[in-house]
Amino acid sequence: MNPTGTPYILPRELTDISDDVRAAPAPALPILSAPFSMRTADPDSADPEMLTEWMNRPHLIEAWEQSWTVDRREQDLRAQLAGTYSRPCIVSFDFAAADRPELGSREVAYVELYRPAKDEIARLYHADPYDVAFHVATAEQELTGRGVIASFIAHMLPAIFSAEPNCRRLFVDPDHRNVAVRRLAEKFGVPPLGEFDIRPDRRITLYTLPRTPADMPTLRH
Repeated sequence: MNPTGTPYILPRELTDISDDVRAAPAPALPILSAPFSMRTADPDSADPEMLTEWMNRPHLIEAWEQSWTVDRREQDLRAQLAGTYSRPCIVSFDFAAADRPELGSREVAYVELYRPAKDEIARLYHADPYDVAFHVATAEQELTGRGVIASFIAHMLPAIFSAEPNCRRLFVDPDHRNVAVRRLAEKFGVPPLGEFDIRPDRRITLYTLPRTPADMPTLRH
C-alpha cells in the first residue's frame, strides 16, 4: 500500500519520512516558452498507450527499465497523480524551430518531476522538502543529437525554479554509465556530488544545480 492508500507502489518512493517532508506538495508544472510546452500526463487518454510504445523502444528499455504493459503504465500514472511524490509530464516541441515546419508540434519526451526528500536519493544527502529532481525519456534518439533535448533542458531548469519559489536546488541522478546525461550536466555547469550505490543493482551519479551558491547540499556520509 502506498502513502495515498492505493495498492500500486511507486518503486522509489519513501514512506518513512518526517511530517514537514510529507506536507510538501507535488512538484509544480513549469511553464515553458516556445518552442516547448509541457502538460501533465493523463491516464484516461491515449497517454498510457503512447508511453508504453516509447518505453519499449530499445534505447529506453535500457535506460529506464520500464518495458511495462499499458495497464501497468496507467496504474503508475494514476498512483503518481494521487500522491505528492512526483508528477508525470509530456513534452511537446514545435519543429518549426528546427526548420521542419511540416512536422508541426509533436510530443517528443516524457518527464517525471519528483521530490528528492521523498525519494531514495534522500538517503545520500540532507534533502530539503522542496527540492525538485527530474528524469527525462526522449522518444527519438535523433533529437538528442540535434540539440533539441539540450534546448529543452535549458528552458526547463529556470522554469522549475520560477514555478517553485521554495525550491533551493535541482537534481538529476542518471546511471553512472549514462554518458549523454553526463555531457548535458557538464554543458549546463551542473556539478556532480559523486557516484553512489543507491541499491545493490544500481549505481548512480548525482548532479545538483543550486539556486544560489549557499544552497549547495551536503552529503550524509
